[in-house]
Amino acid sequence: MRVISSSNYEVEIGPLTESSLPKLLQGYSAQRIIIIVDQNTHDCCLEYLITTFPELEKSEIILLPVGEENKVMEVCMQVWNAFSEYGFGRRDLVVNLGGGMVTDMGGFLASIYKRGMNFIHIPTSLLGMIDAAIGGKNGIDLHPYKNQLGTIIPPKNVYVDLSFLTTLPESEFYNGFAEMMKYALIRDKYLFEDIKGFSKESDFNRNDIIEKCIQLKVDIVDRDMHELGERKILNFGHTFGHAIEGHFLETSPISHGHAVALGICAESFVSMNRGLLSKEHFKEIESVLTRVYPFITFTDADVKSIIQLMYNDKKNEGGKIFSVLLHKIGECSYHNEISENEIGEALFYVSMLSDTLN
Repeated sequence: MRVISSSNYEVEIGPLTESSLPKLLQGYSAQRIIIIVDQNTHDCCLEYLITTFPELEKSEIILLPVGEENKVMEVCMQVWNAFSEYGFGRRDLVVNLGGGMVTDMGGFLASIYKRGMNFIHIPTSLLGMIDAAIGGKNGIDLHPYKNQLGTIIPPKNVYVDLSFLTTLPESEFYNGFAEMMKYALIRDKYLFEDIKGFSKESDFNRNDIIEKCIQLKVDIVDRDMHELGERKILNFGHTFGHAIEGHFLETSPISHGHAVALGICAESFVSMNRGLLSKEHFKEIESVLTRVYPFITFTDADVKSIIQLMYNDKKNEGGKIFSVLLHKIGECSYHNEISENEIGEALFYVSMLSDTLN
């Protein structure tokens, strides 16, 4: 069992049966426990959890609808009404069992209800394990605008059991791989060398790599919990990525990881065009992304829509768009203002790659 200590909680990596989870659940023997799942984790993970831990046998189960389009206030209101009907109190425990959407939304539901319930995360996807469940951010979307409503309140604990990765379809590993790439590109060139050739399930299901990603994020967040400075580097790929994801949400949705991968390419392109990132390093990044992810052709209308969505990014100030830019693999800077022309050029380049690859 590996324990990574944050200033507010611990991330325990290893089998749930060897973790502190049984002891934690015993502490709620006089309280009620709510397990939040989506349809996927309801079908693939919930039975194991309940049969392994007797303390959970009488838990109430809250089932969230699958899909980013359901990560909205309307669904939250339905869940909070259910909380009220069940008579849940602020001393009860919420267990978020699922991927990034479940941990984001479950944390938000718990942190808002009755001004805050205790909650823990048991992430079941690669993206959840290395990113969404770590750092204390909880949130939902405001229609096409990603994570516009939320809180920064840490869970009591995070339990990362890699056995849950066996329940994932192959596509979900690539969803998490984009976040792995982000960590490597902003902070750790040696991690980039380790992961740039990943292509199959056994590559992604590596304890050492997952631990390294978690440790990187915990270290950054502990130094800047409320994103006043350094934590902003964790948004690399997301200024473009969130807008791309939001743009296609109601027509032809793409996964968060896919959108972030396109965002990483676009923001790396801007970095190269500014003379911050060498062409050699850019082409190395591009070769990994184009091997793993399908690229998209953006129309002029797509570009205009994406730029408008970027103006609503929660990281902006003074009506200006800011982004994280790379200086080389493993080094970056945050709070870089980027222009509409730079955004258009980057999206045109992504489109050109799409045309070339297809």
